[in-house]
Amino acid sequence: MSATALPPCGLYRTMAQLGAIPEGRLVYFHNHGEPGPGLYLPEGWTGNRARFSRRGHLLPGPERAADLLPLPEEGFYRVEASFFCCEKNCRRYEPEMLVQLGYDGAANPILFDPTWRGAALALPERGTRIDYDALPKLGPLRVQLAAGEGGADPFFTH
Repeated sequence: MSATALPPCGLYRTMAQLGAIPEGRLVYFHNHGEPGPGLYLPEGWTGNRARFSRRGHLLPGPERAADLLPLPEEGFYRVEASFFCCEKNCRRYEPEMLVQLGYDGAANPILFDPTWRGAALALPERGTRIDYDALPKLGPLRVQLAAGEGGADPFFTH
């Protein structure tokens, strides 16, 4: 990416302070809009997915896009290769496991383990933080959104 090229819209971790937004924050970057490219902070979570503020902060300049670390989308994944959550080897994830990827406000990746409850999958409220180097060991799954659930907002879906 050139110094002035803007990255695609999506989730990022700030790698330096960007205007009023400190380093190490989860943001949604929207590269087109009025009045210009902007950063949006999470204001809450539903189903382990961040809800972003409608009010953003302008990117201080196109060259500052280099200070954004792209993150995989929140959602469901399958484990493609085994890994431990961290250097302490607290939790081992095995191939073919279904997991839900989310993030906290500091852009730390968190895996949630869905479980069967009756006739539905239940999403736990607590998950396990994982190291960034484990993210490539996850393969995204496509899950159909119910009508009116997230996909209806053209600002945050493309």
